[in-house]
Amino acid sequence: MNTGIPLPLERFYHWEKHTPTKICYTQPLGDGVISDITWQEAGQQIRSMAAYLKKIGVQPGDNVALISKNCAHWIMADLAIWMAGGVSVPLYPTLTADSVRQIMEHSESKYLFVGKLDDWPDMAAGVPEHVSCISFPLSPDNEFPTWDEIVASTEPMQESPSRNHTELATIIYTSGTTGMPKGVMHTFNSIASGASQAANIYEADSDDRVLSYLPLSHVAERMVVEMMQLYQGMHVFFAESLDTFASDLQRARPTIFFAVPRIWAKFQAGIFAKMDERKLNFLLKVPLVSGAIKKKLREAIGLDDARLAFSGAAPISGSLLDWYKKLGIEILEVYGMTENMGYSHSSRQGMGRVGYVGQANPTVEVKIGDGGEILVRSPTTMVGYYKEPEKTRESLNEEGFLRTGDVGVVEPDGSLKITGRIKEIFKTSKGKYVAPFPIESKLLADAHVEQCCVVGNAMPQPIALVALAEADLAALKNGASREQIHQDLLQLYDRVNAQLDPHEKLKTIVVANGEWSIENGIMTPTLKIKRNVLESRYEDRIENWYDSKDKVQWE
Repeated sequence: MNTGIPLPLERFYHWEKHTPTKICYTQPLGDGVISDITWQEAGQQIRSMAAYLKKIGVQPGDNVALISKNCAHWIMADLAIWMAGGVSVPLYPTLTADSVRQIMEHSESKYLFVGKLDDWPDMAAGVPEHVSCISFPLSPDNEFPTWDEIVASTEPMQESPSRNHTELATIIYTSGTTGMPKGVMHTFNSIASGASQAANIYEADSDDRVLSYLPLSHVAERMVVEMMQLYQGMHVFFAESLDTFASDLQRARPTIFFAVPRIWAKFQAGIFAKMDERKLNFLLKVPLVSGAIKKKLREAIGLDDARLAFSGAAPISGSLLDWYKKLGIEILEVYGMTENMGYSHSSRQGMGRVGYVGQANPTVEVKIGDGGEILVRSPTTMVGYYKEPEKTRESLNEEGFLRTGDVGVVEPDGSLKITGRIKEIFKTSKGKYVAPFPIESKLLADAHVEQCCVVGNAMPQPIALVALAEADLAALKNGASREQIHQDLLQLYDRVNAQLDPHEKLKTIVVANGEWSIENGIMTPTLKIKRNVLESRYEDRIENWYDSKDKVQWE
């Protein structure tokens, strides 16, 4: 099959040939040192690494894994794997040793690139002994052959190998919200179809700048950063660390910026920490000063040049969307899954609606199946799960539509509203079914609520577990009273329950102590809530909370 769409390697060869001196990557090296890499320089490194991979035995179709935080070498390794004829298998840089071993063994990867990592000594135990490893610059101390040594001593590959549209390009393991990650298989055609269309929807071009900081091992960052760059020639800046993120953002001044809701909330909290929220909101309404304040706030965040701002991976509260809109930043929601290369629905500029994830992208077919399940089909649909034919049949129906597991409705204008997850719907002790997502969406519309999880399986009524917004947590740490927050949440409780059917009404809202994070195991690497972990964490206390007569309780 040849659809006429150029494949990622072809796009790389294009930029390497036609814009050799243009900077494609800006990589922090630590201690304030910044390295700019041109397309020509990247090409020399990629070609040397591809030649080395073939030299050490990588055969066409071999799986080659890589585990690292985001860096220029992550993308260059991905391209080198493809040039050598291999299939890339990215691993999240936050995995435990057990998870590393699970994926390495399941994928049968014999080679591994090791890069920027915080906990490599702990992860290393999960790498099977027979695996050949290569070390990126900035990687933890190890005894592996290094990228720089290999590039310096290996003659670059002179030919420009092509790959076939139907060949397997990558196996992306899901982040594991419900157990063992599944290996999602994507062909080069799948990647090319999504990347070329996504770049066209928003008219990205070679003058655009993007900051890479969310895991490249996740499909969203891989599409927005790596693939859109290859197709449009954008300039990619890399973040050095969480501590330097603000300065990294200031240096990049991205024109295209993608974030998960948690990041958008953190930006807002940072502003509120410097200026009282009520005072700021008042000033934003004053015509004579609001324009200057909005401009300064956008500059303070580092998004004064951003022409496109996206949010995805989880629901974002309406209050956050409205607040950023006041600053002149329209956040566009996008919807997709690992199984369709993150390419399904997206909001168009000026057409966003709170509670909706936009319209179907070009080439995407969507319909509502049994039980209200959203079904999608496009050229970006996976070919299946690696070595899991039964799970593949469960996810793809006879017509090739992907069963998303999400429940939703399509409005006459094509806007998609997600109303729940099939697997999250639970049954109360009264025999009534409750979909938590719509209730959670109502709670998330409140500025105090950053994350929430509605539970209630086999209970008479559901209860809501909520994590406070960053701004509230910061204020409480600085000695502020929680009384006003408590009163506001009481009003939220009454307001939400007034909109719910009797069997859905919340018995209580419980405010969690602190935040839910990757570090405490409640969030996945893509900042989604692990519902089963959260319920397990609180299972011994839920009954007492339920028995309380208080509408709002604090952990």
